[in-house]
Amino acid sequence: MPRLAISPEFTRELSTLARPVRRDAVVAVRRFLGNSPSAPHPERVRNSRDHRVTTLRLADRHRAVALRQGDTYWLITVLPDAAAWSYAQRHRFEVNPAIGVIETWDAEALERVEPALRRSAQRSKRRLFAQFCDTDLLEIGVDRQLLRLLRLMTTESHFEALEPLLPESQFAPLAALARGGTLTEAWRELDACRSSEPGVVDTADLAAALRRSPHLAAFAADRDELDRIMALPHWCTFLYPPQHTYANWAGYDEPVLVTGGAGTGKTIIALHRAAHLARAGAGAIMLVTFSQGLATELSARLDLIIEDEVERKRVEVGNVDRLAHRIVAEAEGRPPALVGAGDLATLWEEAAGSRFGAAFLLREWEQVILAQNLRTLEEYQTASRPGRSVELSPESRTVVWEAVRHVVDRLRESGRRTLLQLASEAAALLGQSTGDLLGQEAPGREPYRHIVVDEAQDLHPAQWRLLRAAVPVAPDDLFIVGDPHQRMFDTRVALSNVGIPARRFQLKISYRLPREILSWGVRLRGGGPADGLVDGIADLYGFRAVRNGTRPTVLGYVSPEAEIAGLISHVSEWMEEGVPTQDIAVAARTAELVKAARTALRDAGITVKVTMLHGMKGLEFRRVAVIGVADGIVPAPDALTPASEDPTARAHDLQRERGLLYVACTRAGELLYVSYSGRASPFLPG
Repeated sequence: MPRLAISPEFTRELSTLARPVRRDAVVAVRRFLGNSPSAPHPERVRNSRDHRVTTLRLADRHRAVALRQGDTYWLITVLPDAAAWSYAQRHRFEVNPAIGVIETWDAEALERVEPALRRSAQRSKRRLFAQFCDTDLLEIGVDRQLLRLLRLMTTESHFEALEPLLPESQFAPLAALARGGTLTEAWRELDACRSSEPGVVDTADLAAALRRSPHLAAFAADRDELDRIMALPHWCTFLYPPQHTYANWAGYDEPVLVTGGAGTGKTIIALHRAAHLARAGAGAIMLVTFSQGLATELSARLDLIIEDEVERKRVEVGNVDRLAHRIVAEAEGRPPALVGAGDLATLWEEAAGSRFGAAFLLREWEQVILAQNLRTLEEYQTASRPGRSVELSPESRTVVWEAVRHVVDRLRESGRRTLLQLASEAAALLGQSTGDLLGQEAPGREPYRHIVVDEAQDLHPAQWRLLRAAVPVAPDDLFIVGDPHQRMFDTRVALSNVGIPARRFQLKISYRLPREILSWGVRLRGGGPADGLVDGIADLYGFRAVRNGTRPTVLGYVSPEAEIAGLISHVSEWMEEGVPTQDIAVAARTAELVKAARTALRDAGITVKVTMLHGMKGLEFRRVAVIGVADGIVPAPDALTPASEDPTARAHDLQRERGLLYVACTRAGELLYVSYSGRASPFLPG
């Protein structure tokens, strides 16, 4: 029987075929794996650039392109006959000699580039890679056939133009050198392209190279595994090297923090890390995310990754609020009562005076007092107030403390609490004895052996203290993923300040976003550094995409009615182009706009996801429409602190509103449409 590996491109192209053709192709691949007499036979390709390339006729006028070595077959793609023959003739395949991964080369396209490079080289004596000898370049895995092109390059722009034609394991280290970096920096970039230690690399061993390339190949040992690979979403099976490495590392001796921009696969890493820990079977696991809605989504995704029922039951998926609620309820013997937003606002208005407004007091309580778990006026008098620009004298702090005590006392009298109070009390209930409770029945306590945290940037210090208390300090205790640039709430806490000194890894490549949406989104976000999760600040330097796409469409309309009509027109056009409705989302800043869009779409017979900007968090779609991005709506006026009250808080509010729009816009993996009526939001890039 053949050893069969499937590429993600093969399953992607397979899904686009007409249903009868797709059915016949699947049957043919099953027969080939089973070595059936009726299975398709490999056919040699004339004038190919790689003698191992072959094709398999899978259906009427459609065939697979495969790479063959002995009994190992790698199904690369499936195309109409003419396109398949062209693909097979055009490409060659190599094993990177430094890290042992498989590389796909469009040899024909590179050959067409060479004459232009030669003409340019004749006009300049400068050479981009002149300071590195051939031996240096070969040691970092550079392909021998690429060397002659590199020796012709005179500017960095020459090299950047080749990016779409180069495997990432070639481009990344060479890009470091082109920017003026050292061979050590090039090796660092190359290391990010591997998913495991290669050992001794045999460039003639195709099967070993494919196993080192989990983002490009998945082996199917039997029909069930084959069907699973072809049916499941790609993220279930194919992980890019950094994703695979961080998710499947044998063990971490300390808490781990993985940060990365939109589309880098942080949630995918969290899911696969939870699955990895579940397979290890060392104890109960909690996968934590921002909201219960996202928790439901993650739970469904985890069901796809973990087939074994026993392993799946080891992972609980939820959010911190529900964890806190359960711990307090079990300790007190009844569900705790929560205060509503309206009632809480009324209490703060009662507490406000001529010196401090309700909004100021609420932020001081949440961002200073609850954040630092301050229990007495004396503690508050000496506490630092990071992020709060209004200086407070000891007398002023006393006034603030009394106002806060008024609200807290009123809440206690009514038997109600806020969610952050609940988190603080749950952390106190767990205390420091969690490690002694594993495997025991302990009412009021919910210890876990491992906790995996998604969307970490929006957790409050009180919630972090709860998570720290809910798992013992031990190897593989906390695995955290997040992005300070996608923060939706003003929670700026370094993990080290809440007892979690995490080892940090950073993701630099967006696999979801095309370059055009990424660059537009970074300009929208502001591109500047952000604080939170790590000590100091995190920047977007080096964050990039690996594929080209379509520039975002930004349209202005004369009226809200015309804008809604434009939305209907664009979504209808997408559906006519064959985009499934589940791959389309519409988002807006206000509930009124969401209601108007949902009603208009429903009247037009269109059912797609329509939500507020907050609801886009953690999701992804092929095409996204963000409407109502107008001045006076984005940023939302009632979400901004008056500059006269606290200019720093207002600046934070503006960045939060930018982050909210940035998150919604970067959910689009293929096409982004942004609209407004009247005057555009000041956030939109010019």
